[in-house]
Amino acid sequence: MATRLKSMATLPKLIQSMRNEAPKHSNPVLPSLRRAFSLYDQINLIDNVPEDQLRFQEFNETSFTVNGVKYEGSLLCVGNLLMSWTPRQFSDITPDSLSIFQTVRPIPELLIVGCGRNIHPVTPELRQFVKSIGMKLETVDSRNAASTYNILNEEGRVVAAALLPYGVTS
Repeated sequence: MATRLKSMATLPKLIQSMRNEAPKHSNPVLPSLRRAFSLYDQINLIDNVPEDQLRFQEFNETSFTVNGVKYEGSLLCVGNLLMSWTPRQFSDITPDSLSIFQTVRPIPELLIVGCGRNIHPVTPELRQFVKSIGMKLETVDSRNAASTYNILNEEGRVVAAALLPYGVTS
């Protein structure tokens, strides 16, 4: 009983001391979104990619910069291989233009098609061709296609990208 009384007598003193130690702010400071985003932007997971791995760094209306080298026109990327690609507009993307995937091993799990500036629907024939090879198909604008390729490739996944230049609109 004596211990309980002693504890009860000490409790108000403890609470008072904690109140005295707590910082007193007339206006509580919350982190600003601007500051939070700027801290986030400084964390770039893709900066430490091995040199033998492809990484899209920039793009403009007609070209892509990959690992510091500027490439004009359409590109086809498979794993860490990069090649020029013949299609100049979305309607040029056919099973024939993607026939290389019939021989590529290992088969990429995903083909990311960069449609240029705008997203276009894929023909059922093209979708069936990609499915018959064993890949999944994602169509997005070329800017997002390059970013998605970077992230998935950096994770070590086997992916492919077929990219039209960003300036392509049809």
